[in-house]
Amino acid sequence: MSGGGSYCAGGTGELVGLTGSDTGVEYQLYHGTSTIGSLVTGIGAALNFGLQTAGGTYTVVATNSTTACTINMAGSASITVNSLPAVYAVIGGGSYCAGGTGYHIGLSESGLGIQYQLWKDGVTFGTPVSGTGSSLDFGVETVAGLYTVTAVNIATSCSSNMSGSATIAVNPLPTVYTVTGGGSYCAGGAGVHVGLSGSDNTVNYQLFNGTTPIGG
Repeated sequence: MSGGGSYCAGGTGELVGLTGSDTGVEYQLYHGTSTIGSLVTGIGAALNFGLQTAGGTYTVVATNSTTACTINMAGSASITVNSLPAVYAVIGGGSYCAGGTGYHIGLSESGLGIQYQLWKDGVTFGTPVSGTGSSLDFGVETVAGLYTVTAVNIATSCSSNMSGSATIAVNPLPTVYTVTGGGSYCAGGAGVHVGLSGSDNTVNYQLFNGTTPIGG
């Protein structure tokens, strides 16, 4: 017997075969005690039974098509199906004003023995973080973009994408204009105008006298 091995769930499986075969002999693949596929006729060279996806032990029985004599082929091939990391939800994100502290991005849960990689706009961002068995925090992120997370089992290298995403948006500050006006006037007078050198029609402006707001 030849082939077998381990693969990640959802993969294509592993090849199973024989190191040789004889013409006039038919070979039957077994998974445990169940036959897999139909008889394969020997070709005088190695045989390939194709990709197999079910976990377990595979054996082959050979039957001489003329005499009906049978014999078990030597050894066996084993296939192990490794599970993918559990899928958890990406959490956090938000929008903040330029110059602010940003927002946390994390996972609702994490697994031991699993490493989690943060991605921004399809590119790896930062270094992998080891799972703790509870929620995971990648820290405060300040760069605008779409954040996702992938998980990799350290032992098997099987990976999966975590569900959802987190978006960070950085909102620009209002344009800075110059305060104008002011001056001195005589007690009992009408006062002096205070204004701005410019303004934007999507921005509200609040006048302050020291720390006290004046008007609406």
